[in-house]
This record gives sequence, structure tokens and C-alpha cells, in this order.
Amino acid sequence: MAAHAHTCDGSDRLIDGRLSRRRWLARTGVAWAGLMPLGMLMSQRKTSEPKEKEEAEDVAPPEDLMREHGVLKRVMLIYEEAIRRIDAKQSLSPDPVKNGAQIIRSFIEEYHEKLEEDYLFPRFEKAGRLTDLTSVLRAQHMAGRRLTDQITQLATAASLKDPQSAARLREAMRQFIRMYSPHEAREDTVLFPALRMVVSRHEFDALGEDFEKKEHQLFGGEGFEKMVDRVAAIEKSLGIYDLAQFTPK
Repeated sequence: MAAHAHTCDGSDRLIDGRLSRRRWLARTGVAWAGLMPLGMLMSQRKTSEPKEKEEAEDVAPPEDLMREHGVLKRVMLIYEEAIRRIDAKQSLSPDPVKNGAQIIRSFIEEYHEKLEEDYLFPRFEKAGRLTDLTSVLRAQHMAGRRLTDQITQLATAASLKDPQSAARLREAMRQFIRMYSPHEAREDTVLFPALRMVVSRHEFDALGEDFEKKEHQLFGGEGFEKMVDRVAAIEKSLGIYDLAQFTPK
């Protein structure tokens, strides 16, 4: 029976008693290079570069979900700036808030959270692991959607001119931030790292492919990059895009 040694990148795995193909190639590549004519060696190097680049671009499911949390966090920073302006009675267009809420609705709630609800939570619950956590996370997803409804409805010029409506908008954004800051932190540090404990290696890799297909279905190619660009445009409109401004003097 073949022994199996596992590393985080899978490079030390044994297959039928032999080193994995990636490790075997890495160990024998130098020896083969010495026997190959220069022209053949250069040709092989050119053809291998695109494949190496493609492998480097693969994103594991936890990493994929965590970087999407970065989009969520940046929208929450937009909400924080809107709250600051409401409190300071400064001018605030409804567009940054409304556009931020649209990103939350389409990219976070209807895509990111659906991945968690359809692909992650059931696997943890079937395995009997972290079930108390997944229950709370589900409930918070529902609460977040209600808050997004409120934020979208109140993100109007008329609401911002009315003190009571502006206060309601401020409170909805505050509650959203208050809930999702610990929500995403708990997923990043507890739920996502434990995914490998409840799925096989094959299932883990298949999840990454499922996530990518779903993203392409909903947003086309480079869906994540498009969302980052949209968030950056909102940040620029509010004057909070320049990262250096947040450095303490």
C-alpha cells in the first residue's frame, strides 16, 4: 500500500508508491536539461511558462472567499465614511451608499453568501462540525439582507435631507458594520481554515472549480477584479481611496 506524505501544496504526495509528478519533475528536471540540446531546452521553457502561470493563478476556495471578504470590508469603510459625514452634517451624495449597497447585494449576498450556504455550511453540518457557528452565520446572512434593503431604500437625496431618515440610514449602516466585522473575522479564522477537515482533497479542488464557474456565470470573466474596480471608484468619489491618508502622523 502506498504511503502518503502531505504538505500544504501537495508536492510531497506519493502516488502508487512513487513521488507525485510535480515533485518528480522538479527533481529530475536539472538532469534532463543537461542532456537536451539548447534549442529544445529553450523551446520547452517557452511552452512551460504559460502552464506555470496558469497554475500560479489558481485560487483555493478559502483564499477565494477571504479575498471576497476584502470587497465586503472596503464597502464597510465606505459606509463608515458616510456615517462620519452624516454625524458631522457634511455634504453626502446618496450615490456612494447606494452603489455600495448594490455591490453588497449582488456580489456578497447573492454570490459569496450563497456559496457559503450551498457549498460550505451543509458540508460542516453533515460532518457534525462547527454547527453552532454555521447556524449563527446563516441567521446573520438573513439579517444582513434586511439591513441592505433598508440602506438601499434610505440612500436617497430626500432621506439625507431629512434628519430622521438620515438617522435611520446611519443606524442601518452602523448595525451592518457592527455585525459583519466579527462575522467575516470568525469565518476567516475558524470556518474557512477548517474546510479541509470536512472534505477530501478531490472535493476541495472541485469546490474551487465550482466557485469559479459560478463567478463567471454571474459576472463574466474577472468578476472579482471588476468588483474591486467598482469599489475603488466609489472610494475615489468620497476621497478615501488614497491609502496613505490613513497613516497616523
